[in-house]
Amino acid sequence: MLAAQGYEVATAASGSEGLDRAGLFQPDAILLDIMMPEMDGFEACKQLKGKDETNRIPVILVTALDDRASRLSGFKAGADEFLTKPVDRVELTLRLQNLLKVKEYGDFLRNYSKTLESTVYQRTIQLEKAYREVEDANEKIKKGYLDTIYRLTMAAEFKDIGTANHLRRISFYAELMARELGMSGFFVETIIYAAPMHDIGKIGIPDAILLKSGKLTPQEFELAKTHTTIGANILSGSDSEILQMGERIALSHHERWDGSGYPRGLKGRDIPIEGRIVSIVDQYDALRSRRAYKIALSHGRTVDIIVKGDGRTKAAHFDPDILAIFRRIERGFHAIYEEHKD
Repeated sequence: MLAAQGYEVATAASGSEGLDRAGLFQPDAILLDIMMPEMDGFEACKQLKGKDETNRIPVILVTALDDRASRLSGFKAGADEFLTKPVDRVELTLRLQNLLKVKEYGDFLRNYSKTLESTVYQRTIQLEKAYREVEDANEKIKKGYLDTIYRLTMAAEFKDIGTANHLRRISFYAELMARELGMSGFFVETIIYAAPMHDIGKIGIPDAILLKSGKLTPQEFELAKTHTTIGANILSGSDSEILQMGERIALSHHERWDGSGYPRGLKGRDIPIEGRIVSIVDQYDALRSRRAYKIALSHGRTVDIIVKGDGRTKAAHFDPDILAIFRRIERGFHAIYEEHKD
């Protein structure tokens, strides 16, 4: 009947042979007799539906059995349709056509899904590649941008102490303190780059004041203090979060917890946290370093001055929480200084 309608038909003499041939040829439909040697149609159907390579092939059970129990057994085994012997040509054709349409649509969806998955996979690879390229480009821009900031900052510092190591130490001290304070990763990364800009305003202070070996006159000291506002003005107006933090640090790193600092006499938590951090790390490095007007102090003496005070420097100048952390991690400051000393 089917061959006469133009279908390509293959046959098998038993259930086991049918299973083998179905897996090999992947037919579009299987007509399966229930009564067969070696393996009946129920078992053959169950095994066909249990294998990945054949479970999507529609199965029509052909049988002389017309009772309800046989049909339920067939459906439980996974049969898609039933034909009762003797087979009617019109019924056979209609049932087969319906199943083949369903299979064709299912095959289309599966193939489309595979094509879509492949397309998505390829596009994902392309997007990941483009993202990496953008990241690499941004990283190069960021490095160049930070290098420019660093060199400009070093130009200001060079007038005073003539060393890039001071900037490195300030950066490392600030990073250590920020981590110990439990600040966010973004904050830590930002202060690494922003802290060295604390004295960029010194570029606007005359050398005669910066390099003076003796005590500054009141007028000279007032002029020297303007490096805070000069630095803030240099860094102001930027969209960069690094420069924005640098601006706050430049303006506030000489403010004191007790309100005795400059330029605005801020007190307590009115001082930005980054300013409070740089205040203590800059004081530590200043005491450890030699200047035109002072000798370098030892680590022990520096810690003693910051924690207990010496008349000029007082413990009340610093945020108590930050001071407590400094006392706990002061050996870390010593290690940074020794690794990057002048």
